[in-house]
Amino acid sequence: MRIDLGLEVSVREFMRVLVPIVEGIVARAPNGDVDAIAGDVALEAFNLACGFIDADGLATDDELAALLQTFAPLIDESFARTTPTAARRAGLTQGKRAFLSAPSTLFEILLGVDEREGTNYSTTYYEHAMALGHMVASLDTHTSRTELLAIEDFRSMLLRRIKSARPSSAAVAHPTRDDRREPGAPARASQGPTTPGEQSSSEPLPPPRPLDELLAELDDLVGMADVKREVVLVTNLIRVQNLRRQRDLPVLESSRHLVFTGNPGTGKTTVARLLAEIFRTLEVVERGQLVETDRAGLVAGYVGQTALKVQEVFDRADGGVLLIDEAYALARGSDNDFGREAIDTIVKLVEDRRDRTVVIVAGYPDEMQLFLDTNPGLRSRFPKTIAFPDYSTEELVQIFEAIAAKAHYKLHGAARDKVRDWLAAVPRHKGFGNGRLARNLFEEAAARQASRIVSLDDPTDDDLVTLTATDIPDVGEGPLHR
Repeated sequence: MRIDLGLEVSVREFMRVLVPIVEGIVARAPNGDVDAIAGDVALEAFNLACGFIDADGLATDDELAALLQTFAPLIDESFARTTPTAARRAGLTQGKRAFLSAPSTLFEILLGVDEREGTNYSTTYYEHAMALGHMVASLDTHTSRTELLAIEDFRSMLLRRIKSARPSSAAVAHPTRDDRREPGAPARASQGPTTPGEQSSSEPLPPPRPLDELLAELDDLVGMADVKREVVLVTNLIRVQNLRRQRDLPVLESSRHLVFTGNPGTGKTTVARLLAEIFRTLEVVERGQLVETDRAGLVAGYVGQTALKVQEVFDRADGGVLLIDEAYALARGSDNDFGREAIDTIVKLVEDRRDRTVVIVAGYPDEMQLFLDTNPGLRSRFPKTIAFPDYSTEELVQIFEAIAAKAHYKLHGAARDKVRDWLAAVPRHKGFGNGRLARNLFEEAAARQASRIVSLDDPTDDDLVTLTATDIPDVGEGPLHR
C-alpha cells in the first residue's frame, strides 16, 4: 500500500508553528516548564486527525496508514508496527469525532492569551487546524458529504468562539464595504470584472482575494444559513480535490455547474458573484468575473443567430462564471422557438468549456425542474441545486436597516416597528420581492422624509438623516410588492 505523506507534512507544519507559540506562553508563566510542550501539541494534532477521520464513522486503510506513520515518532512508536486492520479493531479513532464538537483546551488557552496580550494565536491555530482537516479529507479518493460537513461545523465553531471572545478579531479579514452593493451582500468582486462593463481580458488582474476573507463575506450575509452551508461544502470539496492533485493522487471529477432556485431578491446574484471570486481563488477559473444574462441576451430573432449570440455571451464569461437568470424562459414557446436552440448551444458549450467557465442557471423552483427536462444533457451537467428561501420578516428589517445605514440614514423610535409591520403584511406569494422589496420600501421612506424635511425652516443634521414613523408607509400603502 502506498502511504500518502500529505498528513505527515500537514502535522509537521502544525507543530512547527504552534510549538514555539506554546513554549513562549509557558515560559512567560510562573514556574513554566517547556519540556513537554512538543508532546502536548503532537497530541492535539493527533486528536484533530482522529476526529476528522472518525467524522463519517469510516476509518479507511488509507486514512489509518497515514495516521499510524505520521504519529509513530510523535505519539507511540508501536504505531509503526500496527496495521490499519489492527488499528481499526482496536478502535483507535472510534468516538474521536467528539473532539471536533467543542474548542479544545489548547485553543482556549491560546484565545485567553490573545485577550490578555493582543496576540492572534487562536487564529493561527484555526488556520493550521483547518489545513489539517482538509488534508485528512484528501486521504481517500472519495470525500463524503459527512466529512465536508464536519469540516464546516468545525470551522464555524472555532470562528464563533473567536468572535465571541474577541469581537474586533482579525481572525478573518473583512473587506471594505461598497455602498453600491445589494442589501446583505458582500462587497463587489475586486479581482474579477462584473457585468455591465466587464474588464478586458488583456488587462492585468489584481491577485485573488484570500479564501478566508471571501468566506467571511459569505458568513456576513443576512440569513441564508442553508445556502451558505452549501457554498462552503462546494468550497471544501474543491480544496480537498486540489490537495489530491498537488500530490498526484486520483481525483473523482465533478461538475462545478449549479442550479439556483428561489424568488427574486433572495441573494442569488450576490452569491454567484462571491462564488466567482471563490472559484478564482481556488483556481477553478482563471479570471473570476461574473457575467449575467437572460433569455433576451441569448435568443435572437432569426435562424442561425441564436447560437452565435450564446457563444458571444460565453466568450465574455470565459475564465469566470456565467449566470443565466430566469433560465426556464428559454424553454417556453413552440418547438420552433429559438429558445430551444439556445438550450442546445448552452449544453454544447458547457461541455466544451467545462475547464474554463462555470455556468449557473437560476429561476423559480418548479420552472427550473421543467427547464432541466428540456434537454437530456442538462441534468447531468447541472447536478447540484441550491435553494434560496425567502427572507423572514426580521431578516428583511435587518436588510432595510443595512440599506439605510449605507445611505447614512437611521431609524428613530417606532419607525423600526412600522417597517416590520409593513414587511410582515406583504403576502408571501410566488414572486415575493425579498431584498428588493426592502430596498423599495427604503426608497419610499427616504422620499417621504425628503418631503417632510423641506417644510422645516431650519432642519438640523440629525433631521436630515433620521427616518421617523411618519416616513414609513402604512400597511397597504407604499411601493408595489414585487
